[in-house]
Amino acid sequence: MSLTSINSWLAFDIGGANIKAADGRGWSHSEPFAMWQDWKRLPDAIAHIKSLHPATHYAVTMTGEIADCFSDRREGVEHIVGSCSIAAGENAVFFYSVDGTLLRADKATHQPLQVAASNWHALARLAGSLAPSGRSWLIDIGSTTTDIVPLAYGQPIPQGMTDWDRLLYGELVYTGMERTPVPALVRSLPHRGSTRPVACECFATSQDAWLLLGGLPENATSNTTADKKPATRDAARIRMARSMLLEPASFTFADAIEAATAIVESQTLLIQDAMGSLIQNPLPEDHVVLSGQGEILARRVFDHMGWNPQTVSLKDVLGPELSRVAPAHAVAMIAQQRV
Repeated sequence: MSLTSINSWLAFDIGGANIKAADGRGWSHSEPFAMWQDWKRLPDAIAHIKSLHPATHYAVTMTGEIADCFSDRREGVEHIVGSCSIAAGENAVFFYSVDGTLLRADKATHQPLQVAASNWHALARLAGSLAPSGRSWLIDIGSTTTDIVPLAYGQPIPQGMTDWDRLLYGELVYTGMERTPVPALVRSLPHRGSTRPVACECFATSQDAWLLLGGLPENATSNTTADKKPATRDAARIRMARSMLLEPASFTFADAIEAATAIVESQTLLIQDAMGSLIQNPLPEDHVVLSGQGEILARRVFDHMGWNPQTVSLKDVLGPELSRVAPAHAVAMIAQQRV
C-alpha cells in the first residue's frame, strides 16, 4: 500500500467504552460507545462520525475486540473490521498492526492478534518522536487502563506485544481515571476514625474519587458513571456512601473526601509498583511523555518515587481535546507518514 499526502485521512480508535477519531491535523471527536451492549450499532456509530469529517481514506486502531459480547479476540476483530468496512468501504479502510504497518481488511481478519489492542503502539511511536534521544518512557493513563511503554532513541522497546504479555510484564496496568471499580482498588475505607469494609459491587468507581478530589471536571450530562447518574461531586458523594453501604443523607463531603483520598492513594501505589519494576535506577535526565487524562495521577506516582524526570505533556503539545484522542491522532499521522 502506498501512503501519500494527497489522500485525506481520518483515524479511529475503537475501544470498549469510547470511540475516538482524529485527522492528524487538529480535528478530533470522542463519544461514549458501550461495545459490550451496543456492538450491533457499531457500523452506524462509525458512519455517523465519518459524516462529521469525511475523508478519502480511513485508518483504525482498536481495543474494543476484548469486550465480552465477543467469544474471543478473533470474533471481536472480525466484527470491528467488518463494521468499519461497511461504514467506510473495504478498499478505503486500513487497520494498524503492532508491527507498525497498516493492513487491509482481509489481512486484518486473517491476522487478528496483530491488530488487536494495537493503539498503545501507535501512541508510543508518537511519544518517541517527542523524546528521540536516550532512555525515555510513555506513560498513558486513560479512563480504564495505564500503559507504561519503554522507549530507546524514540522507538518503542516493550517486553510484551500482546495485551496479555504486557499485563504480565507490568507494561499494562488495568486501572484508570474513570472506570476502575472501587473494590478493585481497596477492600476497606476510612470513616470517622474507623475502617469500614467496601461492598464487592460496582457502586462507585475511580471517577468518583477523582471528581471528589478535583482531578476530573464535573459533567452534569454524563451517564457513564456506576449508577448512570451525573458525574458531579454530589452524585459522587452518594455513590461513595453506597460503596460502604452507608446512608447518603448522613455521609458528608468530608467523609467522601476522606474515602476518595484513600482510594487515590491505593491507585497511586498500584501504578508505582508497576513502574518501579520496569524503571530501574530512575534518573533526573530520563524523559517521560505523559498522555491521557491521568497526568495528575502520573505526577503523584513520580512524587511517591522521589523521581523528577524531564516530562513532555501531550496535553501541552497537542492541547487538551486532541490529547484525549491521542492514539487516533497518532494513527492518522502514521498514515500520513508524518511519524
